[in-house]
Amino acid sequence: MKPQKPAQHVKHADWKSDKDDWKGVVGGALIDSDVTVLFYATDEVGVGPKWHVHPYDEIFVIRKGRARFTIGDKVIEASEGDVLMGPAAVPHKYENLGPGRLESIDIHLSREWIQTDLVDPDAT
Repeated sequence: MKPQKPAQHVKHADWKSDKDDWKGVVGGALIDSDVTVLFYATDEVGVGPKWHVHPYDEIFVIRKGRARFTIGDKVIEASEGDVLMGPAAVPHKYENLGPGRLESIDIHLSREWIQTDLVDPDAT
């Protein structure tokens, strides 16, 4: 049996970005975990994380709003409360569909955030 880890607590002020209360990162090392949690938010319709890939699975939880995800060759419209999974090594992106704000919690199944940005095949 593994020894128990102590409970961890990261205060909101320690992970949020300076500009937005719902943007920021909690790295796995900070919480002694094998997951990294990203908090994403935007009020701009059509804006979101660009085409990229990770060497691990990523889970997306839509906290608020609507988003269009492209995960590999699959396009999915997701809304508040929906959960999606982007498999390891499959390029993906998403954007705010509006109207209004998009907030997501993106769970990276890795102790550290590893991302390779790619040229978007849809870009003109």
